[in-house]
Order: sequence, then structure tokens, then C-alpha cells
Amino acid sequence: MRILITGAGRAIGAATANVLAAAGHEVVATARDASLLTDLDVSMRLELDVTDEASVDACLAEAGPLDVIVNNAAIQGKAPLEAFPLDHLRAMIETNVIGPVRMIQKVLPSWRERGTGVIVNISSIQGRVATPLEGPYAATKFALEALTESLHYEVGHFGIRLVLVEPGYTSPGMKGTGMDLAYPDAYQGLYDQWNGTDDKVTGAAGRPGPEVVGQAILGAIENPATPLRVRVGEDTEMVLGARSAMDDASFEATMRAVLDLSW
Repeated sequence: MRILITGAGRAIGAATANVLAAAGHEVVATARDASLLTDLDVSMRLELDVTDEASVDACLAEAGPLDVIVNNAAIQGKAPLEAFPLDHLRAMIETNVIGPVRMIQKVLPSWRERGTGVIVNISSIQGRVATPLEGPYAATKFALEALTESLHYEVGHFGIRLVLVEPGYTSPGMKGTGMDLAYPDAYQGLYDQWNGTDDKVTGAAGRPGPEVVGQAILGAIENPATPLRVRVGEDTEMVLGARSAMDDASFEATMRAVLDLSW
């Protein structure tokens, strides 16, 4: 299959490109800075900014007909909502939510006509459970989950599959630039307690590498029986399993105890 991946310059995107190419697929790797793609052994490397209509049109024209799109491009931001810059929130929504929708809208008409296509949207454990200091990121992933679920019902009739991949903590994580934003000193105690909480849910082995997410994406693409949502990582299984089994108060009490969070 011919597969286009957004945000393939590092971490999950790059690992997925390598996994899919090694499995014999034609991979079109894209990133805002195409120089980040030079080490990938893929069929094509293209510049793509999912927030720019002209960039998307040019990239898709050069990429040619596609069988699969993996919407992975995303940006982060960490700060309490009281101080979160609204321009950064808008940028996150543009990249993490509107960007995937823009890519999907471009391919759907032709895919609908031919009756095939796979869309893999990379969500997160935070697409199901929001955490302190990363509310805007969680909000974009919650939105992506809702849009994907709705689209699943709309286009499954035409033979198009939707898959949400929900990774937990992976290493390396997302690009650090712009993640840690300024915040009032009043929240320092929350930062002190929240930093390092990932170590408490990933276990002694630490964060898994992004290749495990790439393998999950490969499986989702190749297996037509893949469900709408695919959890990746022991921490995702643990947290989402607990969340689905508990009411709000019980889940909060459990996670506070596990994470030693008294804030």
C-alpha cells in the first residue's frame, strides 16, 4: 500500500515510517522541515505543513494516489489553563485537530468513489483521560477522538476504515520546543508533584520506544478487523482500563494514590 505519514521527522512518525517501509509498503514521509527525513529509507520525502492549505495541496499532488494516511503531526504545550497563551492553544488546535481534518477532506471524495482507504489518526492516552498542566493537548486529542468516531460512522459505508491509535508515554516524546510555557509561581507545587509521574505508570522498564507504536499502526493498516480504537503501552491499558471501570470520584482517588498527588 502507498501510505502518507504526517509529522514523520522524529519519534513516532519516524519510527512508523521505518516499520511500514520494512514491511514492504510504499511510504511517503512528510514533515514541515523535509531535511529531518533524510535518514528515512522510504519511497518519497516531502515537505508538508498540515496547517497550510497550499502546502497540503502541493504535497498530495506530488505524492500521487494514496491508500492510507497516518495523521501523526501534532504539537504540545504545558502550562496551567490560567496562564496558557491563547495563541499557542489556537496553534495546537490548527495542527492537532484541523490539520488531520484537512488531510482527510482532501482524499475522501476519491476514496469514497473507489470504495477503499484507511485513515489512522494518532491520538493519545490523553484523548481519553485529561491530566493537569496539559489540558489543551488533551482537549485536541479528545476532539480528534470525537471527529474520528463520527467519521467512522459516516464513511464506513463506503469501505473506508478509521482507526484511532492511543499510545501512552513513549521515548523519545514529542519535540520539546514550546512545550514548557511560563506559569504563575502559585502552581510550582503542582509542577513539582506532577514531574516524573510517568515513571510511576510505565513501570521499571520505563517508556517504550516509538517502534511499538509503529508496529501497532502497521497492524491496524494491514488487518481489516482492527477495532476503532487501539491502545498501545502497558500504561495505557492500566489507566484506560481503570477509567472505564470506575466512576469519576473513584478514578480520581485511585490515580491520586498511585501518583502521590496531594495538590
